[in-house]
Amino acid sequence: MSGLNRALEAHLGTGVTTTCRCWALSRRDGFVLGFTDHDNALTFEGITFRPETGLSALALQQSTGLSVDNTEALGALSDAAIREDEIEAGRYDGAEVRAWLVNWTEVAARQLQFRGTIGEIKRAGGAFEAELRGLTEALNVPLGRVYQKSCTAVLGDRACAFDLATPGYVSERAAEEVTDRRVFRFADLAGFAPDWFRHGVLKVQSGAASGLQGLIKRDLVEGDARVIELWHPLGAEVITGDLLRIEAGCDKRMATCQFKFNNLLNFQGFPDIPGDDWTISDPTRSPRLDGGSRRV
Repeated sequence: MSGLNRALEAHLGTGVTTTCRCWALSRRDGFVLGFTDHDNALTFEGITFRPETGLSALALQQSTGLSVDNTEALGALSDAAIREDEIEAGRYDGAEVRAWLVNWTEVAARQLQFRGTIGEIKRAGGAFEAELRGLTEALNVPLGRVYQKSCTAVLGDRACAFDLATPGYVSERAAEEVTDRRVFRFADLAGFAPDWFRHGVLKVQSGAASGLQGLIKRDLVEGDARVIELWHPLGAEVITGDLLRIEAGCDKRMATCQFKFNNLLNFQGFPDIPGDDWTISDPTRSPRLDGGSRRV
């Protein structure tokens, strides 16, 4: 094993070992959980690794090439550890996982064996099974530009460069009436044109669903009320009084970039790319055969 901790290496060399495995699970919201297959709790790196969670892991597959290291974690759903409602809400999606081999009599003698993220999670019969993906998983992500008519940037990202803090593009307000975690009704959204938030994002800032967000499907005016409807229900309950952040939407068209956001210089689409009909058209059917542009 490359770079093996010297104290752990010496301990393994004795032939009689007191080792166990520890896992640290760090969610994207900063919440950290520690698990171990030892009988007692262990503490290092500011994390307490608890034995009563019922978490265990299958054998780790590793290689010296660029293939993805992978394993699986198995465990029981528990209010004291990983809860089913939090998995359903997506709070463990993409969470970082680290796994150590540890001498439980001297926790400083330990070796980090795995570091990666949580992939697919399956739930059944009060238990869960999570796929763990190694760091080389990131090498499977396609890179490069996509040439298409619509913009490929995400509103507010580095390529778009639009500042969502610009007045008139964000509304922060308390939830008033919520139906099925998906439909939000407000008595008034003054200052925003109808359909202004369609294709935008609704983010929950407080309450049980804090940190969750949903894409906006429709932005309607119904009588004296304003209705914001999401594509999918949020993973946790939102009640009256919870703080929401509603961001304006972009439909990726050049006209929207120019007139709604005044951001045409950063438009990442190619609106003048000829379509498939143009590329396969028969030259003899063109009304002009002088070699000029077909777009005129």
